[in-house]
Amino acid sequence: MKSGKWVGFVTLLLHVCFSRADKIVALPGQPKVSFQHFSGYVTVHDEKPHRQRALFYYFVEAETMPASKPLVLWLNGGPGCSSVGAGAFIEHGPFKPNGKTLTKNAHSWNKEANMLYLESPAGVGFSYSANNSFYTGLNDEVVARDNFVFLERWLLMFPQYKNRDFYITGESYAGHYVPQLTLHIIHSNLKLNLKGIAIGNPLLEFVTDMNSADQYYWSHGLISDSAYELLLSFCNSSRLMREALTQSFSSDCLSVYSEVAKELGKSVDKYDVIADVCLSSGQSPMAIFSQPMFLGPRFSSSLHSQLDGFSQQQVKVEADPCIEDKTTKYLNRKDVQKALHAKLVGITSWNLCNKIVQYMGDLETPTIYIVGKIVKSGIPVMVYSGDQDSVIPFTGTRNLVYKLAKALGLKTTVPYRPWFEGKQVGGWTQVYGDILSFATIREASHTAPASQPERSMALFKAVLSGKPLPEA
Repeated sequence: MKSGKWVGFVTLLLHVCFSRADKIVALPGQPKVSFQHFSGYVTVHDEKPHRQRALFYYFVEAETMPASKPLVLWLNGGPGCSSVGAGAFIEHGPFKPNGKTLTKNAHSWNKEANMLYLESPAGVGFSYSANNSFYTGLNDEVVARDNFVFLERWLLMFPQYKNRDFYITGESYAGHYVPQLTLHIIHSNLKLNLKGIAIGNPLLEFVTDMNSADQYYWSHGLISDSAYELLLSFCNSSRLMREALTQSFSSDCLSVYSEVAKELGKSVDKYDVIADVCLSSGQSPMAIFSQPMFLGPRFSSSLHSQLDGFSQQQVKVEADPCIEDKTTKYLNRKDVQKALHAKLVGITSWNLCNKIVQYMGDLETPTIYIVGKIVKSGIPVMVYSGDQDSVIPFTGTRNLVYKLAKALGLKTTVPYRPWFEGKQVGGWTQVYGDILSFATIREASHTAPASQPERSMALFKAVLSGKPLPEA
């Protein structure tokens, strides 16, 4: 065997051995299952030990016939929020913490695909950088590059998935992560069978997404006519966000949002306006999964107290609004961390959203044009919205997709219509050029699979099949 081939064989063998070392025997409290699951680290920057970066993943094989089912990568947003905690344990993974053990999720996405959950960037969840200065220089370009390196090296560990049908999915700030990673793959030499992407309640264009919240508050009765007029006339949501990022608050915005926050109140989940909130939470609710991550830590104390209700969230998962607390407690158990092959590096506890990851420089960078490039490359795109989310409302997202289709010259191939899950309306959908799709998920939150698991599963199946969402 020639030396080059020998080195390649040894490298492949080592990676496969690493994948076996990452196999999970059993998570504490989990029910018996027939599928395999794995978790561990992939080093994405290893030039020097003191500058090493490693990303943590959780991989769940499909419940049945994993060898013939696609590979799906899932990314949560923030930036700073965990795809393992949020995506896997709160939304659509195989298990859900109930406070004592794990229960089987009847609507887990691994019924349809092999699911790969990635905590990204370094500093999120169990992922880490040995060099703390890395966190201050974070931007979308660095994250996309690290995610790409992760994918390359993970596929060396699991080579059986290299030629599998592949999808990239995510939600919220993954409206940046997913398109940017996809474009990176398109421009690379990495040969993947990339079949499509799907992004839920995504941040695609700052001004449109932020300002659509103002109309959403008003149209859903969360604020009065007079408060809505103040938003339109003096300080809309995009302006407030911009001022929050620079910590230079105008008297107009302070006055307007004092009034808005008072009307919104502290007991409505802005990520799911019809959801109950967790009343037993022992800690202040954390603003997770999307733009309030940028609000909370950067407010002055006076503004934070005025906007406290505006920037809070709890996650509703079927009948359990306290799933966030239960997930956090579960993943902080030492026996759980041992079973996951996880470690705490530079942090004292695992958090659903880590405050050390707070880069904001790319918040206003639009990614809708990248979605256009992906469509032009021939890769199908599904953009979906839980219609009870007031943080990144469906109205702004729908308008962005419509304008993109118009700019690309795509004709409507599926007119705007209801789609069904079972005998009930699951939401509304429209398809352009049989390649760009928009859909709402009825009565779903910012984290749609958590609040509407059956309807989200129906949408997921449609994405994998490449077919429009079902009619009646």
